[in-house]
Amino acid sequence: MKANEIKKGMVVGIDGNRYVAKDVQVKSPSSRGANTLYKIRFNNVVTKQKYENTYKGDDTFDEVEFLRKSVQMIYKETDSATFMDNEDFTQYTIDNGVIEDELSFLVDGLEGMYALIADGELLAIELPASVDLAIVDCAPSIKGASASARTKPATLSTGLVVQVPEYIASDEVVKVNTSNGKFMSRA
Repeated sequence: MKANEIKKGMVVGIDGNRYVAKDVQVKSPSSRGANTLYKIRFNNVVTKQKYENTYKGDDTFDEVEFLRKSVQMIYKETDSATFMDNEDFTQYTIDNGVIEDELSFLVDGLEGMYALIADGELLAIELPASVDLAIVDCAPSIKGASASARTKPATLSTGLVVQVPEYIASDEVVKVNTSNGKFMSRA
């Protein structure tokens, strides 16, 4: 697998260890003939240690054998989250530190996710493109506010704070993009 094919959540092998890609930044060259660089932040699957490096697009990584299964979020605890395989109902638990970027989008019963599993161990999860979350706290809605008007911060049920249009009120459910954490629409 090449560096230019790596996406957030993918699992690769580096020096015999398995790493989950947590963040991928593409740096375009400023001069002709220069290579596009990929700055990738990984977490070691076993030790949870962070590893960051910059690669050229044609740098290669070792393939890691894993299963990609459809799962549902069952519940979150203070230090871990538990998911259930939608086909055989096997339960998998993962430390919150491994999925810290995804935690603010996870609610009990959330479906549409995929789990990356190797050797019976949950390595990472892939979130759906968007999730529906309830607003628990925001400023009162303003009647007559247009959709393109100013925004206000709203705290969602998971603790995530997003900017929403002024016409949105507390206790409404909104659709949030999981790749950038931004408000999309009412649910």
